[in-house]
Amino acid sequence: MSKGVGKSGSGDGPSFFAPGSKAEPLAARMRPDRLEDVLGQQHLLAVGRPLGDAIRNGGIGSVILTGPSGTGKTTIASLIGRYTQQTVVVLNAVTDGIPRLREIVTEAERRLNFDGRRTLVVVDEIHRWAKSQQDALLPHVENGVISLCGATTEVPAFAVVGALLSRCRVYALRPLVIGDIVEVVERALSDRSRGLGERALHVTPDTLRWLGEQCDGDARRALGALEAVSNTLPDGATVSVDALSASLGIRVVAYDRIDIDRNAVLSAFHKSCRGSDPHAALYWLARALLAGEDAQVFLRRLAAIATEDIGLADPDALQVVMTAWEAYRRLGPAEGERAVAQATVYCATAPKSNRLYLAWRAAQEAAQGTPSEPVPAHLLNSEMHLRTDEARRVSYQYPHDYPGAFVAQPYQPDVLQGQTYYQPGPFGEEKRIAQRLAWWAERGGPPVESAGTTPAAVSAEQVNESSIPGESA
Repeated sequence: MSKGVGKSGSGDGPSFFAPGSKAEPLAARMRPDRLEDVLGQQHLLAVGRPLGDAIRNGGIGSVILTGPSGTGKTTIASLIGRYTQQTVVVLNAVTDGIPRLREIVTEAERRLNFDGRRTLVVVDEIHRWAKSQQDALLPHVENGVISLCGATTEVPAFAVVGALLSRCRVYALRPLVIGDIVEVVERALSDRSRGLGERALHVTPDTLRWLGEQCDGDARRALGALEAVSNTLPDGATVSVDALSASLGIRVVAYDRIDIDRNAVLSAFHKSCRGSDPHAALYWLARALLAGEDAQVFLRRLAAIATEDIGLADPDALQVVMTAWEAYRRLGPAEGERAVAQATVYCATAPKSNRLYLAWRAAQEAAQGTPSEPVPAHLLNSEMHLRTDEARRVSYQYPHDYPGAFVAQPYQPDVLQGQTYYQPGPFGEEKRIAQRLAWWAERGGPPVESAGTTPAAVSAEQVNESSIPGESA
């Protein structure tokens, strides 16, 4: 299909293809009008790549574009309309709803029937539409009245309904690297018709690189800062780092408290603690708190780490976390965050063991498999013991009446006798727990190991203790 310029029909909404007006932001005026000019996304748009070839051939269909802000999602949507000769209509999921969608579909049907021209509906921030609103797109995408190009900064699997995803191809855009940002700014400085070329502004290479570093892969932010500074300078002036810094304001941390970024940072924090890297754990904590996250979110995660990844290798870990939590609640964020950091370092540097976690899972599975097994008669209280069948009555042996406060007797249902769940690891306090369990096992207590020992537990037993400082025998 030959390349053509898509146009917006009357009342269809904003057009990507009208000549750029000086009233438009610089980022909008500098939007590329050729696939070859799009920076940072050649893994999708280069010749031989699926998305780029589909756009050039005019057979793109419906797509979902996901990626960080300022990476070219809107630009690619505009190019899809340009190359495929479709009328482009823009919907903003924040301000437009189903009534506006119905109007667009009616206009698209008329356009298809009378002009044979298809309509590309670009839904910006599609993740902000509720499930019912996204579902309203389905029949029209299905019957081909419209093609959809949804743009989102979220993970589509979480943000877009499955039925719509199955009708679209999903493409992930990458953050722009520093060199891409520098080239975008250089284009704007040299372009005389759409950019700032007539102003003859000067920007040193070091300043350009500094701007590329500060914008975190967001070309729109870089161009916005440049435009703001240019409005305060005379023609031919030099753009300084100080001026750009004042224009950029505070460098915003990439962090969404509601959805994906929060989960990613929490996951990185948890894995850093589990991996015994206090430096990385402190970094992820600081990054989240700098973005305004509630420190108690991380205190809850630290409590989980203390029981899941440390367990009885260091029983004090949970107490340290709970003490830090209380300190934070009493002191507030300013001083309390140091208590959170202290608990973070403690958990990251504590000996690790997931044996308690595995034991609890194994006990849960055993309980689910034997939900109706009776409590052994000798473990019943005195009243219940007298109500049992006389033949089942067995006297309870009071451990404190025996040497070492221990006497061997069954404590699980008959079908589970001899079954073990907790096998202590070789580190920290669990070494001493293992010694006590072995002492009891020699006197008829539960065996220290069983045939049901998990592969994870076996591999942990094979770790050389002497290789870990403070854990030699």
